Amino acid sequence: MKLVKRISLFMVLSVVMLGLGGWGALKAEDFFYPNRYSYNREEVQKHRELEDLLPQFSKTADSDAGDKETDKEPEDEPEQVIETAVANQPVVTADTLYLVETVDLNKGTVSETQETVPVMYIGLNREELLEALSSYDKNPPLTELEQGFETIELTSFSRDRVVVCKYYKEKEPEGFYLMVADHFIVVYHEDRRTLYMNTDILLDLLPDSLQREIMEGKYVASEEELYLFLESYSS
Repeated sequence: MKLVKRISLFMVLSVVMLGLGGWGALKAEDFFYPNRYSYNREEVQKHRELEDLLPQFSKTADSDAGDKETDKEPEDEPEQVIETAVANQPVVTADTLYLVETVDLNKGTVSETQETVPVMYIGLNREELLEALSSYDKNPPLTELEQGFETIELTSFSRDRVVVCKYYKEKEPEGFYLMVADHFIVVYHEDRRTLYMNTDILLDLLPDSLQREIMEGKYVASEEELYLFLESYSS
């Protein structure tokens, strides 16, 4: 029994001595390294604070990204509007009613005819058709020039109806004057100053009445009448 008590007392003393030794070691470490554990506690606290802030930062970033996407949406709207406006522009089709107004500037008359839409005009909008008509005006076909073509313009435009106006002015037949130069008959334009042609017809070989007319300047109304005269008196 005494042996058991001694053993128990020894164990208690050993535990007490071990506890006192550990406590003394901690105190000594605090004495020599006073900020060691406080530094670690501060780092742990900062780490926890950062962990708490991460969810809030993530939410803020998502919100900013959403705002930026929202801000970008209005920038795309004008492009959509422009594309829609272009798509809605009327163009000439094969079914478009194509009317041509013909204006005779000499007589002051206007006539209108319906024609087939020229293939080159199909698919053109108003601006493109104006450009095509401008090119036609600068380089009209020879047949148009022979008819006295002056100019062309667009007077009405829609998908269903296009009206083009053409202006014509026939040139009046040019007259000539028979005159004398060095005893020979010469032909001048109607202005009596521009030489048209020389001839080998001597004035003295013509009848006296005709000589007097030519010396004063005989007017010939057309080129056809001129050549009839030359054929009649040429040697």
